[in-house]
Order: sequence, then structure tokens, then C-alpha cells
Amino acid sequence: MSDSSLISPREGGDLDRPGASSPEAPAFAGDRLRGDFPGLVTADGKPWHYLDTAASAQKPQAVIDAMSRALGKDYATVHRGVYSRSAQMTLGYEAARRRVAEFIGAKSETEIVFVRGATEAINLVAASWGMANIGEGDRIVLSTLEHHSNIVPWQMVAERTGAQIDVCPLTEDHRIDLGALEALLTPRTRLVCLAHVSNVLGSVLDAREASDLAHSVGAKILFDGCQAAPRMALDMAALDCDFYALSGHKIYGPTGIGVLWAREDILDAMPPWQGGGAMIDRVTFEKTTYAPPPQRFEAGTPMITEAIALHAAIDYVDALGPDRLFAHESALAKQLRDELRSMNSVTLFGPEESAGIVSFALQGVHPHDLGTILDEENVAIRAGHHCAQPLMDHLGVSATARASFGLYSDESDIAALLRGIERTQRIFG
Repeated sequence: MSDSSLISPREGGDLDRPGASSPEAPAFAGDRLRGDFPGLVTADGKPWHYLDTAASAQKPQAVIDAMSRALGKDYATVHRGVYSRSAQMTLGYEAARRRVAEFIGAKSETEIVFVRGATEAINLVAASWGMANIGEGDRIVLSTLEHHSNIVPWQMVAERTGAQIDVCPLTEDHRIDLGALEALLTPRTRLVCLAHVSNVLGSVLDAREASDLAHSVGAKILFDGCQAAPRMALDMAALDCDFYALSGHKIYGPTGIGVLWAREDILDAMPPWQGGGAMIDRVTFEKTTYAPPPQRFEAGTPMITEAIALHAAIDYVDALGPDRLFAHESALAKQLRDELRSMNSVTLFGPEESAGIVSFALQGVHPHDLGTILDEENVAIRAGHHCAQPLMDHLGVSATARASFGLYSDESDIAALLRGIERTQRIFG
């Protein structure tokens, strides 16, 4: 086993094809990448038009190979063994942490905490920083379009501490209203928690302005970056936020791993939230002292193979260029919106310019029925409330149909979706 096989796990992908890794390439062709994704073919060999990437991205062969290798001939535990394979796996695991830090523009890998997903990242902040810093009468600001994972943990904190939750409304085109946010902020505001990109509407937040507003009253700010990380270049210094949460499986990596980024000084002051092995300095029955961050927040055996595979996923995405991915997916979303607008009985939600996510409703057809018929056409969309029921209430619907694009998406996916919608309209009259 070589050290490089763990530190740079990029086997299996075709990233060196002409134009794929060059930011100067004139166009981004998702169809040329489809062959890297074995999941984009049906059991009988037909193309599968996967339009649910906002829920979970398909995995390139490079990621599958990296995880298979880590589970097989390279496997060993980390941070504990003195034998060579354990030492090599530890190098690979910590290399993944450094790769994440580089990918999101963190100052240091010590600001990167590996968690099971973005939901756990937000719960970690709530249980540790939140319970230590938020008290009775303090305010927590959320927005109308937040995912349940960025609502429920803060409701729990508010119930336990006596804090209050303020909800920032949306603009007419369904973006977070930063003017309204400014008006909501008070000296008692301790934390602002906002989605960088909406998982339902694709609307993009002016994150730096939101950070500046929160800091103007001395509040901290957390961004849910699940939908931003797979399709936007990130720079924590430029965003000037305090916490950032993201999920590995949405960045074309495996499930079971996510990332919490937080400022080094904030992490240093946060108490641990789970106890066990790896997060300690010294344990006696009288007293336990804790390891410094990030280990303080990684109790137990970590997500070893998942971290190795996440490294491979980041390599894959970074080689293509996040800015190019955003342009590619946004263009497809605009094309789909234009096509849907020309159809009868279709209602569109969200802004005209979005980050590759389009939500809509078909008059007289429940989104679940539409999703079922589309499945017969080898088209996969998401139908439901998208873990954003307060937003559904605001939109005046119980559910929407959502098409979300990925780096492998192309115009054939739009054409297949439109054919399926037309068939659904004929079935429902």
C-alpha cells in the first residue's frame, strides 16, 4: 500500500479528458461526464434521467473506487495503531481533513470537524455553542425557507433556554429578505442561521452581506451550505461567517460524513457534546480533560472510509471547477423554467436565477402522482415538502415537484422531464 493511494484517491474517474479540468474551456458538457457515474444507467441499460441531485448526488467511479480500496486492502483503524497500515490510514484520514480545509478556504485543518452529516453539524453547534451561549430572552434568527435541520435544533435550544426565535421573511421572488433581516436584529440576537442556497427554490443568499448584518449587532452566523458546496466556490474568509455546515453525499461523496467548519477561536471555547474515546486528553474517575479541536468533537471511531471517499469526491469536483458547475446547472435551470413557463397549468416557484434547482406544481396533479408517472419514463424528481414545511405553508401548497441538476445533467434530462409532464397532463386530462 502506498501513502499516495490514501492521500490522493482519484482512480477511476476520467478527469483528464480535454476540457474537463480546464477553467478556460468554452462549454461544460454534462453528457461527457455521465460515463463516470455508473448509477446513471437503468438495469436494462437505458439512460436514467436523475433530477434529484439536491437530495443526494450520484457517485463517480473515482469515489466508489476510493471507498472500495479503503474498505479493502488499505483498511485499518486510525489514530490508534502503531502498525504501518494504521499509520498510513491515519495519514489518509487527516489528508482528507486538509483537503476539505483547502476546498472551502479554511485557515487551518484544525477548523474542520468531521461529523455524520450537515444535520449533525448543526446539532453539534446547537448542543455545544448554543447551550453555552444562548440564554433566556436571547434571539435566534432563522428564515422562512430553512430546511428542518436548520429549524428543529434551534427550537430545542429555545425550549431549553427560554430564547426566542425570529423568522426572517422572503422577498417577492422568494429570496431571503436581507432588509427584513436587518430590521429583525437587536442587541439580544445571539445567532443567525440561514441557508446559503435554498434546497427547494435554488435561491442564493448574499452570504457576506448577511454576515456583516449579523456581526453588526454582535451576533454569530451559521450557514447551511449543503446546496452551495457542490456547485459554488467557497471561501470562509470571504464569507466572514462563524459556522458552516455541509454534507458529503451532496458533493458526490458518500453518505455518513459531513463537515462542520467553525472559527478556530470559537471551537477552542466550545465544550464537547459527546463523550468517548478519541476526544479525551486524560481520563480518571475523578476528572476528564479533553483534546483540543477538532478531536474534541469527534468521539469514537471516526468515519474513516467515508473521509477517504470524500477526499476523492472533492478532487473530482474541484478538477471540474465549482464556478463552471454553477454556470452549467444554473443555465439548465433557466432553460427548464422557460420551458415550463410555456406549458399550461404549471406554477413555478422561486427566483428566475437559481442554483440548479427548480420547484413547480402541475395543476390538478399531486406531485407524488407526477413523480410516479415520471419514474415510468426513467425520470427521477423529488416530490413532497422537501423537509421545508414552513416554506410550503408560505407558498400555499402542501408539496411541490422539484427538479435539481448536477454536473452530469444535460438537455436530454430536460427533454425527458418535459415528455413525462406532457404524458401526465394527458393522463389527468
